[in-house]
Amino acid sequence: MTDLACVTDNRTFIEKADMALSELTSGAGVLLDAQAQKFIRLLIEEAVLMPKITVVPMRAQKQLIEKTRFTSQVLQPGQEATALAVGQRSKPDLTKVQLDSQLFKAEVRLSDEILEDNIERAEFRNTIMATMAEAIARDMENVMINGDTGSGTPLLAVLDGILKQATSNVVAAGLVPLNKTAFRDSMKAMPDEFLRDKGRMGFMTSIDAECDYRDSIADRQTIAGDAYLTGNAPVSWSGIPCHAVSLFPETLGGGNETNMLFCDPKNIHLGIQRKLKIETERLVREGVLIIVATLRMDVKFAEETAVVKTTGITVS
Repeated sequence: MTDLACVTDNRTFIEKADMALSELTSGAGVLLDAQAQKFIRLLIEEAVLMPKITVVPMRAQKQLIEKTRFTSQVLQPGQEATALAVGQRSKPDLTKVQLDSQLFKAEVRLSDEILEDNIERAEFRNTIMATMAEAIARDMENVMINGDTGSGTPLLAVLDGILKQATSNVVAAGLVPLNKTAFRDSMKAMPDEFLRDKGRMGFMTSIDAECDYRDSIADRQTIAGDAYLTGNAPVSWSGIPCHAVSLFPETLGGGNETNMLFCDPKNIHLGIQRKLKIETERLVREGVLIIVATLRMDVKFAEETAVVKTTGITVS
């Protein structure tokens, strides 16, 4: 095939790709509502932490999270046909948490070879969406976990992530590998009012920290130790699962430390604004189609006092 023919074929591939992408949007690159919802679902499926938390499709840049709850005693001794005195009446906590989505952009590059392999398939649009979701989900979780407005890394400096936000209940593990004492102390540090349904709670830490604890249990000459050794048994303490999250940091402190969070994962609210944009650009010399996705997001705890952060966990 001549060079001219190759250029013609590649131009055809790009035209078909642009046509496929244009069918996803309503103009100016903004995704149709159905496609935006589908893309958010793809992001969740490709991520590690997102399937466990609460994902909120935001209608606007700002959105309030309702957290109505009673923080003090409600029941009082009663007398027939007599109203409670003013001092005995209860008021719910009606404070709200505001999600304030911040702007992020992602760039995905598809080579001519990828286009040649996929462009004729009926589901090429799904290929594009899946490719983008896989790339974006990883970086979104990095911001969600490690975001810090004081960071020297531009991406992480956009907003504070869940590790930075967890400040009310902090436990120092004492520079030791993850062990039962760290689990116990984390649970003791949780206010009792949030421990009524332990079945919803979970520990979250780094992969190496979870692996170290798994190995310590596997060293025991028991049936449970064998299960941990083969990797078939999920790690848990007191019936509460411990989730290994790939983007939890492992270079804190002296360079070999991580943190652990203890909470109901659904207490973490990730807001993603539904007005997503996808735009394209062609680099002829490199033979690449660039797809730029623009989204807004924010992450907050619905109830920050219902979170325990354990610091000073060493990893090997």
